[in-house]
Amino acid sequence: MKIIKKAKERTAEDNRRLRGTVAEIIDNVCENGDAALKEYSARFDGYVREELRVSRREIEEAYSRISEQELQDLKEARKNIEAFARAQRESMSEVKDFSPAPGIFLGHRIIPVSSCCCYVPGGSYPLYSTALMLITPARVAGVRRIVACSPAVHGTGSIHYKTLVAMDLAGADEIYAVGGAQAIAAFAYGTEQIRPVDMIVGPGNKFVAEAKRQCYGQIGIDFIAGPSEVLVIADGQADPEVLAADLLAQCEHDPNAKGFLLATEESLANRVIEAVGRELESLKTAGIARQSWEDYGEVVVVDSLKEAVDVANEYAPEHLEVNLENPDQIIGKLENYGSLFVGGNTAEVFGDYASGTNHTLPTVRASRYTGGVWVGTFLKVCTDQRMTAEASGKIAPLVSRMARGEGLEGHAVAAEKRLR
Repeated sequence: MKIIKKAKERTAEDNRRLRGTVAEIIDNVCENGDAALKEYSARFDGYVREELRVSRREIEEAYSRISEQELQDLKEARKNIEAFARAQRESMSEVKDFSPAPGIFLGHRIIPVSSCCCYVPGGSYPLYSTALMLITPARVAGVRRIVACSPAVHGTGSIHYKTLVAMDLAGADEIYAVGGAQAIAAFAYGTEQIRPVDMIVGPGNKFVAEAKRQCYGQIGIDFIAGPSEVLVIADGQADPEVLAADLLAQCEHDPNAKGFLLATEESLANRVIEAVGRELESLKTAGIARQSWEDYGEVVVVDSLKEAVDVANEYAPEHLEVNLENPDQIIGKLENYGSLFVGGNTAEVFGDYASGTNHTLPTVRASRYTGGVWVGTFLKVCTDQRMTAEASGKIAPLVSRMARGEGLEGHAVAAEKRLR
């Protein structure tokens, strides 16, 4: 393995200060409710809304501002996301009356959570695609109360009109103009205007991520997300201009985002670096993308595809692209990724918006133990069992012996009461 471009080491953030700041915000919201939310809106958003919930009139006004083409684009993207979510839901089946022994009947039901909040970031860009990605699978799962929230555009008190339309199209029951760690606290614990939910999903900045971490247990979450990342495995047939574009598409998200290329040929690696430089000359988001690429962009030449697979599995990226002449030779060996994009025709950005898979994915190596948001995120698999008198009497001695072996006398007695 030869490193052509090395990323700088990520310095540890002042996590203690971050934890303390977020804890203060959560405590303030719990103690002061809506007053705290309005305080933070004035400080961070430059505007205070008296009514945090977005009205139907505001939603209709958003529809009046969106172009017909933009509306059709949202509808087409939603259609693909919904179709795949339904296919995923149909792949999950309930178990009824499975019998491991005569007279014992086991099963499980698949039950949607009762309520969820879909957090849609609204910082540097209006991420209306995230509204589709979160609300649509929740709706397919059958969640009865789907709440959406997003920060207001600074100084306006209003959520960006495209985001608002996307939230409504996807099927949100309630929409609130509130964001940041304070929004997570509000939907976890409730305020005068906000009823709490059972689960919060969606990406956000480090304050949102830390608030989700601290509120976990009070509510369920999807996962803790960090800066966006893409890892690309490519050989000599790949187009350097395409690879450069895919890397910079991630870099423009955030100065801390990461683009990582594993090339099988050094000449390809150098051509991609040159192509990145050319694209940065004209890219409108070059201010962010250049900093991300210079600080965290990485280019490595691997000695073999096996080495590429090993590096990818160890890195466990959010997005993994395989741009090889014969990608199938390694697909089955790749185990840790949020979402996989196979072949040069399959741009990662297609999954970001409209192909149908979800773009809310695990980062910072979390794909070692979880996948991204999907319809199953909003579903609980809950077991049940029933027994005949004969089966109860037969299993009771076994359970009694095991319980006494653990020193749990009450457990043993509860089993022995079933002996006939």
